[in-house]
Amino acid sequence: MAAPTAQPVVVLYGAVAEHAPPDEQDVLVEVQAVVEALERLGYRAETLALTLDLDTARAWLVRRRPLLVFNLVESVAGSGRLIHLAPALLEALGLPYTGTSLTGMFLSSNKLLTKRLLSLEGIATPPRWDPDGSGKEDGFAGPWIVKSVWEHASIGIDDGSLVSEVGVLAEAMGERRLRFGGDWYAERYIEGREFNLALLIGPDGLEVLPPAEIYFKDFPADKPKIVGYPAKWETGSFEYRHTVRHFAFPAEDVSLLGRLKELALRSAALFEVRGYARVDFRVDKTGNPWVLEVNANPCLAPDAGFIAAAQQAGLGFDEVIGRIVTDTLMRPTMD
Repeated sequence: MAAPTAQPVVVLYGAVAEHAPPDEQDVLVEVQAVVEALERLGYRAETLALTLDLDTARAWLVRRRPLLVFNLVESVAGSGRLIHLAPALLEALGLPYTGTSLTGMFLSSNKLLTKRLLSLEGIATPPRWDPDGSGKEDGFAGPWIVKSVWEHASIGIDDGSLVSEVGVLAEAMGERRLRFGGDWYAERYIEGREFNLALLIGPDGLEVLPPAEIYFKDFPADKPKIVGYPAKWETGSFEYRHTVRHFAFPAEDVSLLGRLKELALRSAALFEVRGYARVDFRVDKTGNPWVLEVNANPCLAPDAGFIAAAQQAGLGFDEVIGRIVTDTLMRPTMD
């Protein structure tokens, strides 16, 4: 348990509109769980909902003089492309905060920048087409999946995101732009297995928690095997009930899991990840892994995949939060 201190730990999150979609509402569950864990650990916790009124947030934080800020901001004003405003504000104020730095957060939240950096590092990631920038990469063969450049939580991803005909690919990206707003791109769809590797700070740096594989249970042969928005957020959907997380693997997967762990650590280091993260993979039918995403602030809600991986490692929720806080307090004081 932490020593008593007059300074609070501020749990910072993006303000949630009253009728926000379930992916945004979920942060409120996460905030409550983190607040309760901090209090059990002996800290005094307060919360702050971040909006585009950064001056008000700055003044409030200056008055409170927190011991540290637990950064749970995933979007601001409902926009994932503004996720970096939280670390930008906190670094400008010189406040210690959990999670990845401003630079790492910005680079990892933009999927196209993420992929360019991964490729430069020699880490395989699916070839992509950025219609507004770099164009088509070599090896850009179909089928393809259309994704948001900035938004996470599988926003805008469903069965209609998978495109098999190159002639309608630009149209599919344009439809997503009109429907959801923002920037969209396409990447080659990797048919195969899907893995999530969670990383958590330990005594000697980031540790890879037990890997998880997503099973697409009883999916029809013609149904795309993807973890789209329905699989994550629509509790009554077929996808939600039939995408199952598993942590048990046969002996023949030992070598593959070792490769995934190595790639997860390399990917995290590339973006200077701090405290915790998650790296998502697809493994094709020949056994080659491809990095889909580096999530520098994955959800810490008690029912989230990150906490499930921690539990497989024998770690309780409070220990996860405690490790993240301790890591933050041990970093050099910012100027």
